[in-house]
Amino acid sequence: MPGRLIVCPTPLGNLADLSPRARQALSEADLVACEDTRRTGRLYERLDIPRPRFVSNHEGNEAERAVQLAQQVERGARVALVSDAGTPAISDPGYRLIRTCVGRGLDVEVLPGPDSVTTALVASALPPDRWRFEGFLPRRAGELERVLSASETVVAFESPRRLPASLAALAALAPDRPAAVCRELTKLHEEVARGSLAELARQFREDVKGEIVVVIAPAQVATGAPDTAFAVDALRRLVQAGARPRAAAGVVAALTGTRANDLYRGLTGREPRE
Repeated sequence: MPGRLIVCPTPLGNLADLSPRARQALSEADLVACEDTRRTGRLYERLDIPRPRFVSNHEGNEAERAVQLAQQVERGARVALVSDAGTPAISDPGYRLIRTCVGRGLDVEVLPGPDSVTTALVASALPPDRWRFEGFLPRRAGELERVLSASETVVAFESPRRLPASLAALAALAPDRPAAVCRELTKLHEEVARGSLAELARQFREDVKGEIVVVIAPAQVATGAPDTAFAVDALRRLVQAGARPRAAAGVVAALTGTRANDLYRGLTGREPRE
């Protein structure tokens, strides 16, 4: 049979989530491109299937490996691409290899399977009709403003160590925004916490363990009288974090329904320049 690249999603934590097609692909592969060969080795042990040759394919060597693995496919090898968990190429290595194989006219077969992004989106109970994946939550205040101004539901990864600080920063900007923190999806200690960003920031004040996905509701048109004092305080926090006053005032105005000029005046005590 001609060679091909087979993209194989692997379980997030529950081994029963591995599809029969993925199991067959893993058992029949001539070699497996792994993000971490040790973790993939443990997966093969748990599946009790013969272990083929493993080739590391991680962030540090992916550009070089993409060419090498594509050459193996050209020679007729069946190459299975896996990440540590979930679907390869979604904030994991794999994109360059897929792109290289497609560019060379090689067969690429993508199997459906476990994916923490869509699992968290559905579990959040937030609007799923229009959404976007942000990767990992940004650290800069200005970038967090951009996330909160999105008109779609936002799905993002976060590290357990940074979760409290990120939630606190988001809550300072939009305390009433509905959100969800999804932790250890499909695993024994799975947790889905839903509430406002302020409530979640209070709940997750200390470091937690496990894989984290944060889902944030889209920005909504403000209703009722806006809380100008709160909006000015949020603007002040952003400026203290390094944001430019005029730009930050525009973002906070869009999120709270206040006028940007009123916010700038409340922050500086002077009229904005035209």
